[in-house]
Amino acid sequence: MRAHRWRRRVLIGSGSVLVLLAWYVMAMAAFGARQVVLPALTGQYQVGRTSFEWVDAGRADPLDPHHGPRRLSVWLWYPAPADAQGPHPAYTPGLWSKLAFGAPVGWFETDFGKIRVRSIDGAAVADGRFPVVVLEPGMGFAAPQYSALAESLASHGYVVAGLTPTYSANLTVLGGQAVTSNREGNPPDVGGHTGESQQTGDRLAAEWATDARFVAGQVLALGQTGQFGGRLEPKVAYVGHSFGGASSLEACRVDARCAGAVDLDGTQFGRVVDTGLAKPFMILGAEDSCTTGTCGPKATDQGGERTTATKLLQASTGPHWQVVVGGAHHLNFTDYDLYFLGPPLRSLIGLGSVNPRQALSIQNDYVTAFLDHAVRNAPATAIADLHTKYPATQLTAPR
Repeated sequence: MRAHRWRRRVLIGSGSVLVLLAWYVMAMAAFGARQVVLPALTGQYQVGRTSFEWVDAGRADPLDPHHGPRRLSVWLWYPAPADAQGPHPAYTPGLWSKLAFGAPVGWFETDFGKIRVRSIDGAAVADGRFPVVVLEPGMGFAAPQYSALAESLASHGYVVAGLTPTYSANLTVLGGQAVTSNREGNPPDVGGHTGESQQTGDRLAAEWATDARFVAGQVLALGQTGQFGGRLEPKVAYVGHSFGGASSLEACRVDARCAGAVDLDGTQFGRVVDTGLAKPFMILGAEDSCTTGTCGPKATDQGGERTTATKLLQASTGPHWQVVVGGAHHLNFTDYDLYFLGPPLRSLIGLGSVNPRQALSIQNDYVTAFLDHAVRNAPATAIADLHTKYPATQLTAPR
């Protein structure tokens, strides 16, 4: 009799757990199906969006198993007239939608088909002449996952070329085919500052920097004819997140056209660490990292981040700003700020306690103020003023 009652309780308990689990999954799916709209544009321009596939024909791709020429997918965000109208493209069209997590993890994430961008598909280019910003993603990431930053910069009068590094990104799309990462382009040991990991990081930073300089040249060539004819200034800046931030600093070191660079929470690699940078640059770091040369309040420097950043800063002769964003973690510098991520997923993937849209506002404002100074010679006081607007940030400015 007791055994019968015990079995009955187990069955009831198991049934209750299954009901609660089913309810939780349905609730997460409902939240994930809600529309998400990218932040409102804060600049004077509307934003157009288009894309290209470019081949660096003179360069054998060292990451390609077949050693063919280096091929890159590039998304372009650019200033459009203030009264521009037209359809908004999909956030991740076609095969790009595979950037979202697959099931079952994807049940706890915003449906990428529900994300609405501010860009206008193929809009006309606004009147004027605009500098070029090459935007590099973090290791494994792709250009579309930085759409909020790209749209913001374009609305402030920059032509933003978001490149996706082939064989390093988890996914890119070339020739209508999905191309995934491999061990050469996305090795498991990248990111450390000792031994083989350091050598791997330096090697890849050089390759990514070459990608970035090639893309800058291709974009500037667009200014000779067509809709971009006469619309581009021969000024280039490099902005990147994580490993893309390290590569942006390296690209700026070797590109005479570079007016400045921004590293978004990326520990640095490449020769630039030893030589320093003679151009203006900014490093924005999370509170749990040491990428700015100052460890944030929740950081544990186990990978040599602080030593590497300090070496870069001491060797550099260009003016530089370091900003630690309170409450931010590594992925707060991406569009992940905007996605619904059900518990426990959100706490597992590198997002901090900062209000997500506030994190994007901080990032976008600091990057814009820096670029306006480095590229357009606007007063640097606008950078310092942001510390008053965002008191949770810690700013180290040139003396």
